[in-house]
Amino acid sequence: MKEEIQLIKILFATPKTIYNAWLDSTEHSKMTGGEAKCGNKAGDYFTTWDGYISGNNISLTENEEIVQNWRTSEFDVRDEDSKLVINLKGVKEGTELTLVHSNIPEGQTQYKKGWEDHYFIPMCKYFK
Repeated sequence: MKEEIQLIKILFATPKTIYNAWLDSTEHSKMTGGEAKCGNKAGDYFTTWDGYISGNNISLTENEEIVQNWRTSEFDVRDEDSKLVINLKGVKEGTELTLVHSNIPEGQTQYKKGWEDHYFIPMCKYFK
């Protein structure tokens, strides 16, 4: 059975700021600490964390939602891409970011900790 992760985090920045940072190579690199090459259009290819993560933007709803095909170098070549959905909702404190990562190969449960350690913790510091 495929794995799925859902995480919610409040970040002290506007949805627009987070959306733009996620899709910009320089800002994505700064907010996570790993080198990223990103695109801001549907269909654009991206890599993050020094090539460990790669995929394509499936659909983008400006300042609201990012949907991506997503895989790491730990996926077997026979594994389908996983799917990442980032929803951004403005709240009093800034932005509620909801991350749903689905279609993860069975047994690869390490990504929940990876999202926390390599995205949410650095993003909280970056968007202070």
